[in-house]
Amino acid sequence: MNAAPALLGYAAAVGFGGPRLLLRSSWSHRAPGLAVAVWHGLSVSFTVAVALAAYHLATPTEHLHAGLIGLLHSCGLTNATATPNPTTADRLAITLPLAVILLVLGGFAYEVLRGRRARSRHRSVLDMVGRRAPHLRATILEHDLPAAYCLPGYNPRIVVSAGALRLLSAEQLEAVLEHERAHIAGRHHLALAATQAFARIFRGLPLARHAKEQTAVLLEMIADDRALRRQPSDVLATAMYEMAAGKAPADAFAVGGPSALIRLRRILTPQQRPHIAIRGSVAAVALAVPVIPLLVGCVPSIG
Repeated sequence: MNAAPALLGYAAAVGFGGPRLLLRSSWSHRAPGLAVAVWHGLSVSFTVAVALAAYHLATPTEHLHAGLIGLLHSCGLTNATATPNPTTADRLAITLPLAVILLVLGGFAYEVLRGRRARSRHRSVLDMVGRRAPHLRATILEHDLPAAYCLPGYNPRIVVSAGALRLLSAEQLEAVLEHERAHIAGRHHLALAATQAFARIFRGLPLARHAKEQTAVLLEMIADDRALRRQPSDVLATAMYEMAAGKAPADAFAVGGPSALIRLRRILTPQQRPHIAIRGSVAAVALAVPVIPLLVGCVPSIG
């Protein structure tokens, strides 16, 4: 039995139905780190399902064998070119799934390198026009508009405008700086690059669009939560309000931005973390979802 229809059906369910369920969930903003893991798990699961579906579409069912060899063959783990007379179907069975996987990995590498080049150019400008503030572990930019952002990755940098220093209290400034340090320590640019690559490759897919949008918001919430460990919620909220008009360059994380209103409501509303049973169940789902396409594509083909 060819598993391609089941895999394509599963990919459609994940790509179209998965985002609807996750967007309606009430726990994601209360456990943003877990929600990011689920979005990434769904993206990986969709990619694996499409790759295995491509393999099964290119492989006639009579080529499948029983036992361990059948399992490896049905999962695309055997080398078709190792057969004495590989057919076009054998070659396609290897190249099509590999193309899908390499396309996604290549897209991720492109986004990482593109962001790194953009941040490197911006750091060069900061070295000329900014001044280092060792006591803040930041670079001060002479600008009247209150702004603060970070350039994560290699040679990370936190940037604060002179307008922000004049406007914010010491506690508010510490909350803002802690927010930016969370982005750098958590390597949030890599998580965002993964969803950007997925959205670029599977353009128009609801999962790709929502994973990119929601990951950006959730990463800001994760940074907010770290800042809240150092400062009260009203301090962070007022700092965000004061910095709402500030802008950041592309490929940088800012404490303000388009998600500020949603995050302000979250900060000012008492949040209770989901019950440990819910967190455990969701974490198990995030880990199990990428494996489901392997079960759909491999197990039914044995025997």
